[in-house]
Amino acid sequence: MNDAAIRSTTVLCVRRDGKVALGADGQVSMGNTIVKGSAVKVRKLARGKILAGFAGSAADGLTLCELLEAKLESVGGNFTRACVELAKDWRMDRRYRRLEALMIVADRERSLLLSGTGDVIEAEDGILAIGSGGNYALSAARALLRHSELDARGLVEAGLQIAGEICVFTNHQTTVLDFED
Repeated sequence: MNDAAIRSTTVLCVRRDGKVALGADGQVSMGNTIVKGSAVKVRKLARGKILAGFAGSAADGLTLCELLEAKLESVGGNFTRACVELAKDWRMDRRYRRLEALMIVADRERSLLLSGTGDVIEAEDGILAIGSGGNYALSAARALLRHSELDARGLVEAGLQIAGEICVFTNHQTTVLDFED
C-alpha cells in the first residue's frame, strides 16, 4: 500500500468489560488537501452482527466490507473463519491483491485487524487502531484504559479526539458504533 493511501483516516476499536466500540473520524484527504470532513468509515455488517471500519481507499474499503459479508454467508456466519478466508483471498487472488485499505472488524467476542498481506491480528489488550492517526489513538486509548473508568465507547471517543488534535489527516467529526446502537 502506498503512503498516500493510508494517510486518510483514523479508526479505533476498543473492548472493555464485555463491550466493544468502533469509531473513525470523517476526514478524507487527497495528498495534503482535505476534500471532505464528514465521511462515514465505519458500518454494521451481517444484519448488525459485525462492526467494520476501514482506512485507505474508500472504494477498496467498501469492497472489502462486501467481500466480508459474502464470506460470512459462505462459511455459515463463522466470524473468524470468514476473516481468515478474506485475508487469504485478499493476499492470493489477483483481483483483490491491489485493494489499498486496512480493516478492523469486530463481533461480540473478538476484534480483528485485517490486511492485504494476509494479516489477521487480534489485540492482546482489546485495542486496535489503523490509519494515519492510528498510533495516536491507540496510545491514547491504552493510557485511558489503564487510568480511567471510561467504557468502550468513551475510550473510542476520547482516543479519536486526541488523535484529531495531533494528526493533520484526522478531524474531530467522528462516528462511533457499538452493539447497543
